Amino acid sequence: MDYIIITAGGKGLRMGSDIPKQFLPIGGKPVLMRTLERFREYSADLQIILVLPEAQQDYWHQLCEEYHFEVEYQLANGGETRFHSVQNGLALVPDDAEGVVGVHDGVRPFPSIEVIRNCFETAREKKAVIPVIPVVETVRKILPENPDIPDNPTSITVPRDQYRLVQTPQTFDIQLLKAANRQPYNDGFTDDASVVESYGHRITLVEGNRENIKITTPYDLKIAEVLI
Repeated sequence: MDYIIITAGGKGLRMGSDIPKQFLPIGGKPVLMRTLERFREYSADLQIILVLPEAQQDYWHQLCEEYHFEVEYQLANGGETRFHSVQNGLALVPDDAEGVVGVHDGVRPFPSIEVIRNCFETAREKKAVIPVIPVVETVRKILPENPDIPDNPTSITVPRDQYRLVQTPQTFDIQLLKAANRQPYNDGFTDDASVVESYGHRITLVEGNRENIKITTPYDLKIAEVLI
């Protein structure tokens, strides 16, 4: 059996809003509902686990009633960090479960069905898979200033074809992700791939879709309205 853990712990600060970003409407429906619906569209059998801060759960339930939201899911409490939130979500996956578990940002409502399927199916063989997209802008690396070197450059161009932008869902063998998440937390855990990589497992890259944006700013919200 396969699972998807959808984490939604944003506070909406970069939106300049009192309403957490995952609850803001796009196309007349909250972002988070559209995210859950996309994964239900991918599979009627996928087990959805939603991770929300306790302080936001009452409001979420109110929204579900208001919008007559009927997608089935299990609910877990958010943790201090993303790492701890995923731990809480994984706790709802049986310890003896076999299959693939994905982790997805609740404010990414536009992963394509093809990308979701490719992530899950590739993870059955490769065990740890993330979707990525190419970097299309020129990239410069900021260098430390050194007053002892005349004309010391403060930045240099780096070859963009050596870099990729990481998206979600990130998908893993269930037992692998459970084992990796038993590690002590450290600040280097910026996503689930970094946790599994720290555990010693290689990460496989698959092609993502550029529309799979993470909605964090008012500009992103405008782009999302266009995509809808």
